[in-house]
Amino acid sequence: MSKYNIYKNINPNIFRGYDIRAIYGQDLNEDIAYTIGLSFGSYIREKGYEKCIVGHDNRTSSDPLADAMLEGITSTGIDVVYLGLCTTPMYYYAQKRLKIDPGVMITASHNPKEYNGFKIAFDDFGNACGQMIQDFRVYTENGNFQKGEGKVSNYDIRQEYLDEIKKSIDMGDRKVKVVLDTANGTASIIAKEVYNMFDNVELIPLYIDSDPDFPNHHPDPSVESNNADLKKKVLETGADVGIGIDGDGDRVGIIDQNGNMIFMDFYAIIIWRDIMSKVANKKALFDVKCSKSLADEVTKLGGTPVCYRTGNSYMKAMMRDGDFAFGSELSGHVWFRDKWDNIDDGLYAGLRLVEILSRTDKKLSELLDGVTRYYASPELIIKSSDDVKFKVIEKVKQYCKEKNYEVNDIDGVRAEFNNGWALVRASNTGPNITARFEGVTPEDEKAIEEEFMALI
Repeated sequence: MSKYNIYKNINPNIFRGYDIRAIYGQDLNEDIAYTIGLSFGSYIREKGYEKCIVGHDNRTSSDPLADAMLEGITSTGIDVVYLGLCTTPMYYYAQKRLKIDPGVMITASHNPKEYNGFKIAFDDFGNACGQMIQDFRVYTENGNFQKGEGKVSNYDIRQEYLDEIKKSIDMGDRKVKVVLDTANGTASIIAKEVYNMFDNVELIPLYIDSDPDFPNHHPDPSVESNNADLKKKVLETGADVGIGIDGDGDRVGIIDQNGNMIFMDFYAIIIWRDIMSKVANKKALFDVKCSKSLADEVTKLGGTPVCYRTGNSYMKAMMRDGDFAFGSELSGHVWFRDKWDNIDDGLYAGLRLVEILSRTDKKLSELLDGVTRYYASPELIIKSSDDVKFKVIEKVKQYCKEKNYEVNDIDGVRAEFNNGWALVRASNTGPNITARFEGVTPEDEKAIEEEFMALI
């Protein structure tokens, strides 16, 4: 008999756009993990699967949640290949390497330490998202779980993962000085090994010891304020580049040699300048938050810009289905399919930039010479409860329709103007509305921002 209980009234709001996520001890505990494990095992068994993969990040709550999840899944007759402590990219790599599609990664990504959750894959689509997660929520609530006796087998993916990275990176002759900040997150368990595989990387570690309390700064390198110490260390050491990694290792942030942040739409420009002539499909995938600078540069390089919805699950599926060579999100998720297997991996993404630097005498900032620049706001976060935020977006959409604005509504509302654009969308990872604005001039940006922020 299980020491865990089936939890009958799981808060439906923890079933989010890309994953299941909540504060541990409030809307998430071991009984809930056990129940979701029962539901997940039953769900994939009905799809015809017999085994799955499970891994977890370095949060304090991840071990007990993993124990409960494993018992739930195996109680349905599903076998589990258990990776134990790993980064999310290591988990993704294990799915591909072992050819096991279903899986659960126990992580709350870049959320604060008190959160945890589950990134779930039911089949070969990849991480479930949108309606898939809501269908699973209903299935879980119905509670018609299967019974069986699955087993757990431990698997260490570490060396195979390292070998795959080593095989994919071809460094040049220049020695590159790199400050690497893993924010004490899960990437800390393997970051040094990854970067020390390459003789011409001079590694300067920063906050690279695993600590689930994230004592030095919040583990989200897409937010510039979180990179203050990384910027400082780059300048102190005269490093060529600073690389920040998020809490579960799947996102990256970049600092140039002058201590300035290179946002991911501009990182993408550097990548496309390097690979455009080497790839067959010259369509460039990026999310709705990205600057027009990226679309302009892709066009100049002879490629075709493709603006798509934000979200790891959506972007990764589109990368595969559209046979894109590279894709990028402003949040720090990037996907390579030229010589890497469509895994968003912050450590690998950083190495791809180091690889470019190792083959040129140019400084990192100089790799963006000649780019058309616009004036963009940072991504603005407006608190809004989960039951209100989508209603707000609908009202913004209606406003734009009444104004006859040109609108891309693939993800929230992106209103396009001759002198800039406005984006307002509901976050799928928290109770927030996010907004970003861009203009040809600072005055254009300010006017667009004031119009839409007043509306919000």
